Amino acid sequence: MDRGAHDRDAMKNQLRVLRAERQWSQGDLAERLGVSRQTVNALETGKYDPSLPLAFKIARLFSRSIEDVFEYDPRT
Repeated sequence: MDRGAHDRDAMKNQLRVLRAERQWSQGDLAERLGVSRQTVNALETGKYDPSLPLAFKIARLFSRSIEDVFEYDPRT
């Protein structure tokens, strides 16, 4: 039986909130991270989980721990 994408574990994140606090657009954040705006959008909407190096880069950019930015949610 194919369980499909709905059973995939996911990460929740605070990217949209952290970005809004700084009044950055998705493009602004993308430029600072060296990724595309589409990648930032996919991260914010939970369609894409970051690689570990990207997660560290995001956490450093916001002066937060990875755990403060990302939360594992096995129920999603």
